[in-house]
Amino acid sequence: MDLTALLVGLVIGALVGGLLAWLSARSALLARSAGAEAERDVLRERVTDLEAARDVDDTTASLLAPLRDTIGRVERQVGALERDRSLQFGQLGERLTEVSRSTESLRSETATLASALNASTVRGAWGEVQLRRVLELAGLIARCDFDEQVTRVSRHGATVRPDAVINLPGSRHVVVDAKAPMAHFLQAHGDTVSEVERGELLAAHATSLRRHVEGLAAKAYWTAFTRSPEVVICFVPGEAILATALSDDPGLYEHALSRKVVLASPGTLFAVLRTIGAIWQQDALEQNARELLVIGQDLYARLTTLGGHVTTMGQSLSRSVEQYNKFVGTLESRVLVTARRMHDLHLTTEAPPTLEPLEVAPRSLSAAELTDDLGRTARDDAFLGRAVGRTGPSGSGDLGGTDAAGSEAGRGSDGDPHEQSA
Repeated sequence: MDLTALLVGLVIGALVGGLLAWLSARSALLARSAGAEAERDVLRERVTDLEAARDVDDTTASLLAPLRDTIGRVERQVGALERDRSLQFGQLGERLTEVSRSTESLRSETATLASALNASTVRGAWGEVQLRRVLELAGLIARCDFDEQVTRVSRHGATVRPDAVINLPGSRHVVVDAKAPMAHFLQAHGDTVSEVERGELLAAHATSLRRHVEGLAAKAYWTAFTRSPEVVICFVPGEAILATALSDDPGLYEHALSRKVVLASPGTLFAVLRTIGAIWQQDALEQNARELLVIGQDLYARLTTLGGHVTTMGQSLSRSVEQYNKFVGTLESRVLVTARRMHDLHLTTEAPPTLEPLEVAPRSLSAAELTDDLGRTARDDAFLGRAVGRTGPSGSGDLGGTDAAGSEAGRGSDGDPHEQSA
């Protein structure tokens, strides 16, 4: 019994343990199933979120596609610009190198020119060249409008040789000198000159120009030329050269004028030369006007003489017409009357012709240019002829009135032939 009970107890214990194990496993399975379902729900939500995010990403990508293309083009353009910039910077470096070399060459040439201009002979030649250029630029012709290096003798008996002599109408001349001093001016613009030294050199430049003015005034160039204005033009071959001297010595210009010396820069001399050209043109116009006046007076005199001849011819024609009309009147009143009687008596078969006096007379002169040299009587006759023409019965002007008068004069001598035949 005890064994059976024991077995039964064991079986029951086993059943209870199995049941408890099954319940435990079932609860564990249920827990795992609940966790799996929860994880499934989380994963489903995550998948939903990922799908939504993918949709958003696709939309964003579609919206950003033009921007991506634009950024690509900009990137390509920036690359091209960078390449061009590198190339241009290289070319700019080459140009700057060339400019630097040119500047150095120009500096050396300028230094050479400045050193050459320090010689008085070179300065004088350069001034003469500048003077010739200004003269030619103003339209003057060498050996025609101006002469260079003319040698003359002044009133002091000294031989003078101005750089240029400008010819004016009426055998007048203007003397130009181009040997202005500028050594101190060139030294003042050196690279190693300080401000104090530059001021001293510019003051010395003004003093040198004043001394040159005194030398020109002492030479009295204008006395070596007849009919020349009592001045000499001191040509300064640079605007800055003259302006610097006048700035340091403001009374220099008035002093030069008082000494009969005119300081002229290239611009001032050009204006003076253009004025001289205008004087030449005015002189040519005056000569043409004088010739035209002589020709006009000669033509007027000839027209007056021609008017006298025409008036004489007209008077002769008028007398011829009057004689013809008298002849016709006599023929009608004395000859053709008898011829008509013979025709009336049937002694002839053809009737005598009928003659008419001339109704045309020469026109009288009315222009004062043609009647000015005529005698008083001829002018009065011409005036009366015009008056008759204006008041004649034909009312057609001078021709009709004169013809009517001539016709009446022709008929008044012998009367109307028809009336006498009657």
